[in-house]
Amino acid sequence: MGGIVYWGLLRTAVLIILLWLSYDYMDQRYFWIIFSVAVYVVIIHPIISEYKNFIIKNRDVISNSLCSKCKHFNESAVLCMKYDEHPTDDFTPCDGIDWEAK
Repeated sequence: MGGIVYWGLLRTAVLIILLWLSYDYMDQRYFWIIFSVAVYVVIIHPIISEYKNFIIKNRDVISNSLCSKCKHFNESAVLCMKYDEHPTDDFTPCDGIDWEAK
């Protein structure tokens, strides 16, 4: 999840710099149209696609794992808050020892 935010911020910074440098080379009435399309194509659409892939990749961990029923599990980040580790289908951070019901 942090990678989605990091790359989104990086794309935003690069896009702002490129649009700022190209502002003098285009007509002002077209700038806002180009800006809007560029923001969607370069920032918004990739973030949505990456988030959908994140949800698909972690669907089993979120719904069917031992961690998903523990009070230390954060569903939005797919993270064990007690051990600060990401559980997977094959890996449980506490091995079920510190599991506590929600």
